[in-house]
Amino acid sequence: MLPYTRHFSIVLVFLAGTIGCQTNNKMDHPYTNRLINESSPYLLQHAHNPVDWYPWGEEAIEKARQEGKLMLISIGYSSCHWCHVMEHESFEDTTVAAFMNEHFVNIKVDREERPDIDDVYMSACQLSSGGNCGWPLNSFALPDGKPVWAGTYFPKKKWMEVLEYFRKTNAEERDKLEAYGARLVEGVRDHGIDSITADQHLAFTEEEIHLLAKQFKERVDPKMGGRRGAPKFPMPSNWEYLMHYAFRYDDQEATDLLLVTLDKMMMGGIYDQLEGGFSRYSTDANWLVPHFEKMLYDNGQLVSLYAKAYAWTGKKEYLDVVNQTIDFVETHWRDKSGGFYSSFDADSEGEEGKYYVWTQEELDALIDEGVDRDMYYAYNDIRPNGNWEDKMNILQRHRSPQEIADKYGITVEQFHERIDNINARLLKKRKPRIAPGLDDKILTAWNSLMLQGLVDAYQATGDEKYLKLAKENAGFIVREMLKENHRLDRNFKHGKSTINGFLDDYAITIQAFISLYQATFEIAWLNHAKDLTEHVLAHFDGDASGFFYFTSDLDPPLIARRIDVSDNVISSPNSIMARNLYLLGELLYQEAYTDRAMLMFNRVWPRIKSDGQPAFYANWCQLMLSIAKPPYEVAIVGKDYKSLMTEMQKTYQPDAVYLGGADEGNLPLLEHKLSDGETLIYVCQNKSCKRPTSLVQEAMALMTE
Repeated sequence: MLPYTRHFSIVLVFLAGTIGCQTNNKMDHPYTNRLINESSPYLLQHAHNPVDWYPWGEEAIEKARQEGKLMLISIGYSSCHWCHVMEHESFEDTTVAAFMNEHFVNIKVDREERPDIDDVYMSACQLSSGGNCGWPLNSFALPDGKPVWAGTYFPKKKWMEVLEYFRKTNAEERDKLEAYGARLVEGVRDHGIDSITADQHLAFTEEEIHLLAKQFKERVDPKMGGRRGAPKFPMPSNWEYLMHYAFRYDDQEATDLLLVTLDKMMMGGIYDQLEGGFSRYSTDANWLVPHFEKMLYDNGQLVSLYAKAYAWTGKKEYLDVVNQTIDFVETHWRDKSGGFYSSFDADSEGEEGKYYVWTQEELDALIDEGVDRDMYYAYNDIRPNGNWEDKMNILQRHRSPQEIADKYGITVEQFHERIDNINARLLKKRKPRIAPGLDDKILTAWNSLMLQGLVDAYQATGDEKYLKLAKENAGFIVREMLKENHRLDRNFKHGKSTINGFLDDYAITIQAFISLYQATFEIAWLNHAKDLTEHVLAHFDGDASGFFYFTSDLDPPLIARRIDVSDNVISSPNSIMARNLYLLGELLYQEAYTDRAMLMFNRVWPRIKSDGQPAFYANWCQLMLSIAKPPYEVAIVGKDYKSLMTEMQKTYQPDAVYLGGADEGNLPLLEHKLSDGETLIYVCQNKSCKRPTSLVQEAMALMTE
């Protein structure tokens, strides 16, 4: 590590620096740079900086080569609050910009469009800065792309010191930078798979399954749900794993921890109590104070989570979350093309959360004095001096409806009716406020997460409007994002897409198409899933570890072709691909797919076991549950297949995979299952079927024998 890494103490904004931003609304623009030709809202927000920004590409790299300058690669995204604080303090300052333009080649990157670039330079930051990394991410790199150091937000004075240090070091000690860059890039190439072994023997026991669940449960807050402490992220894949485990093993402790998490999230300020939709995360331990930005990828996954929880528990409040969140997404983020936009910022009029919060005086003017006001204030924890800062109140469901209804001598139904009427009044008052900024780019991976949520909502409710939305979104992906030779594009805006898809785009789309097939028995979706899988095997494969690279071999190479296996807010695309291959192996009777899924799990299992942190491998743990108990293959064949399929899929069955149709089609598992004049359900496991039945309840009973 170079000695200069200790000179710059960086504010850690990895978690806190994910707040909203505002677009540049100036009528006159004395400066315009090359970003003006980009489609990314984040890049366009910087198009009138005096900094001579380049988009990532050969033009900037060649300029750095010819002039012998370091590249300054500044990475962020449109809802990143601290990105725009730094923009206003430094990148809009003509003195700072002049220095940057003279001594560096300056490149702006939208991390949501180019997660591959972000991943490389974030890894370099973690290696060179001791983990003090977040966004904005500012990386200094040699003209060949090798990073020499990276940090995050800097106030203007400190930023000028950093710039001067690298100007001087590049001019006087270039050999030091070259040597350190060579060492750092080796670390970046190794980062992410350093502890993966070549063990190919599956060796986990039932006891180890329970040990992982025990380790997971120990880190859950039993009172407020989520991970202990603050901040709290929803982490949907964590709770899908816990739900699957609790269902499989009838574990009451796991069930209780799951339900308290779901309850507290939907009751807290992280959930928009008036209009639906979840914010990115909570800054406190009680889910009250969010960073107010709303992201499509969170909301798509949380629709899935609450839909499955509703299917299992029948709890109406979970269904309300599903309905309200989908309505929010459809109302605010649905493009006429059928795609969904990316996010809302946190800020309005330069203030975080201003669109969402209330003073008590504002509420007093909207709610008549008396019982209704008293109930509403008790329910939402409304205080004269606010429950947040600056006398502002964040709406949250602070007490149970039953508790308040009993106190005021009314029924729960009457209570909900009164609260709903007040909420409608508040929402009408809120709508004329200046809304948060919209990031209207459309990303394939994030759309497929929302597509998955819509499919799960349809299966849990049987509501045809959700299936219609799902099919329209899937049609958008096929029509606009799917190209020749089953290649996907990543981004779409104003009828154009410009970036080749990454592994997450493929993995999540395959996952959603497999689910859409199971919800409809329309074979086209399964065929698309298979074709996309073959593209992944052809263009993302090749590493000896058995995992897939994040970038395709069709893309110009970066300094490192990275592999990641850890599940995060969005699960690792490798874990998603492993589960896809396992499911496709079942549905298509393709042992090669199943074998590849098993190989991938076998390779990651030693790390899961040694780390003792199953929350970081939650999606892999779901695959482990499927391996431990192979899924039931539920075939429904005959003219009345749809009504039986719909009824059966309204129940939570994480250990079932569905296939069928009006006839046998061409899937091997459906062969010889059509019976004249009746519709039958076959419950099979390991390709061995039990007696067929025409009754859903009998079929479900066969899955418990």
